[in-house]
Amino acid sequence: MSDAPAWKDDFPVSWVDDHYVTRREFTKSLVLVSGAACAANGAVLALGAAERAQEGKPLPEVRVAARRDLPVGGALRFDYPEAGRPCLLLRLDEERFAAFGQKCTHLGCPVLYRPQEQVLHCPCHEGFFKAADGTVLSGPPPRPLPQVKIEVRGDEVWATGLVRR
Repeated sequence: MSDAPAWKDDFPVSWVDDHYVTRREFTKSLVLVSGAACAANGAVLALGAAERAQEGKPLPEVRVAARRDLPVGGALRFDYPEAGRPCLLLRLDEERFAAFGQKCTHLGCPVLYRPQEQVLHCPCHEGFFKAADGTVLSGPPPRPLPQVKIEVRGDEVWATGLVRR
């Protein structure tokens, strides 16, 4: 007869294998990860609700540049509607200006203006947008660039809002 308890004969587990994760530890980890995921989803929903609440408010009118500061085929970076929201003002020809958010709608890389081709190019994943209206020409971007409303007032170019699509 052995000095070992009877259960050790029925459940022979080596001492080394005994240090693996128990069901209780696994369940505790699962609950913690699920709770963190739930909290993250709640934060995303709260941020989305805050953005939707801002949609009804009028956006500021901001002087972006003087006409003479931007040559035909030129681009100028500015922030709109608030600091930290990069946009590009484009001078398409002598009379036409266009402005768009500078973040690609695919993964948020900055887009660059190519005046010879009249496109905005996202170098991260080869996305292309039409410079006249920001629509997707090719690549992975799922939707057009956000367009900024532009008004030319005398010799000044002003951002007055966002175009709703």
